[in-house]
Amino acid sequence: MANVLLIIGVIAIINGGIFMGALTSGSQQRANYHTETKEDRLLRLKVGRITVLVGVLLIILAIFLHLLF
Repeated sequence: MANVLLIIGVIAIINGGIFMGALTSGSQQRANYHTETKEDRLLRLKVGRITVLVGVLLIILAIFLHLLF
């Protein structure tokens, strides 16, 4: 169970990094900034933050379950 939560948590963090634009090059970030609206950017960042938070919580839960059992 802990292994599954750990894998899902890592996938969620990677997905959040993609949403926030942390895993793109500088020129791609610049192009995204100039082609999207402020509302779209704020929504994308909000989704990215929530996804990373869920991933971190899942990893903490996986570590707790691993230590408990």
